[in-house]
Amino acid sequence: MELLVASAIGFLTAGGIYLLLRLRTFPVILGISLLTYAVNVFLFTTGRLTIGAPPILRDGVETYADPLPQALVLTAIVISFGMTAVVVMIGLGAFLGSDDDHVDDQTEQDEAEANT
Repeated sequence: MELLVASAIGFLTAGGIYLLLRLRTFPVILGISLLTYAVNVFLFTTGRLTIGAPPILRDGVETYADPLPQALVLTAIVISFGMTAVVVMIGLGAFLGSDDDHVDDQTEQDEAEANT
């Protein structure tokens, strides 16, 4: 089970980094989302992988799930939704302002230097 979760975290991270290195706005937004999912799964697994264990200590219970990573993941999910909304609005504003969705647009000075 741990190998499967670790592999999923690795694939999410690799896919997120690959998409972040693209030169278009939409793949960059998807890459950021994949990286936040990878971090969320990583945070969730820091509390050990237990199935059917209660999150609170009780009498007679030997194994329990740590509630702190669950609270951290809930907070990270809310933050990632807000961050994704901000990045989408910035990308939309850049697209509407220049009619192009390249992430690394050249400035007018760079274009003038390239033409000479």
